Parts: sequence; C-alpha cells; structure tokens
Amino acid sequence: MKSLLFFVVLLWCTTASAQLHKPVKWSYAAKKINKQEAVIYIKATIASGWYIYAMQTNNGPTKTRFSFTPSKYYGLIGKTLQPKPAVKYDKYFKKNIAFFEREVTFKQKVKLLKNNAVISGILEFMTCNDKSCLPAEEIAFKIAVN
Repeated sequence: MKSLLFFVVLLWCTTASAQLHKPVKWSYAAKKINKQEAVIYIKATIASGWYIYAMQTNNGPTKTRFSFTPSKYYGLIGKTLQPKPAVKYDKYFKKNIAFFEREVTFKQKVKLLKNNAVISGILEFMTCNDKSCLPAEEIAFKIAVN
C-alpha cells in the first residue's frame, strides 16, 4: 500500500512539474499585403533563462520547424523566414548552435487563392535552459486571414 501511495504521489508531482514548465508562449497574426497576398506572423515569447533553437540547426537539438497544411484557400510563397539568431558553442553537441531568447517572430508569405483563408499547420520546437531541455513539442495552429 505504501508503494502504491508513493507511486501516486510521484506521478502527481511529475505531472504538476511538467505543467509548470511551459516557458514558451506562442501567438499568431496575419496581415494582408493586398487582395492576393498576406504575411503570417508566428511569435514565440520565451521566459527568462530559456531559449528555443533556430530553424537551421543541423545534427543537434530539435530545430524549430513549421509544417503548413495544404489547402485550396492558400499557397505558400517562399520559405518561412526568421530573424538572425544568436549563436553559442554547445558543450553537449560540441558545435555552435543557433538559438533565440526572449522573443522571436517567424514570417511566412502566402498567396490567397480564395476569400476567408485559414492558414493551418503544426509547429515543432524544443526549449532549453542552461541546466536542462524539455522534450520537443508539436503545436497545431490556425490563423484566419480577413
């Protein structure tokens, strides 16, 4: 009975701890350039002491990635853009790694094929601090273009 109680308490503490560690908040916006084009903004607000990896990280941690759902309402124009990331040497991967702290906004230009387009997809990212990394996450998003 004691071991069952210990297991339940351990499980509860682990779950509560995981829920507290959400150091990245995502927000979304769209701005029409004209009747046929818009720019999608995907913003990460990152808690102090934490960071996410850039889109071009290779052979290392999980890079930030965007997968847009194909649709008859829109088409992608070019690749998703990111600002210039910071770079530091990572002792675990034994190489320079590109990352973002505090805040970063990614941009994707789209061609609007029909009215009332909703841009949807999945973003994947990994967040770390100087002591540990949280498991990579996938988040579904929908962004209305009005």
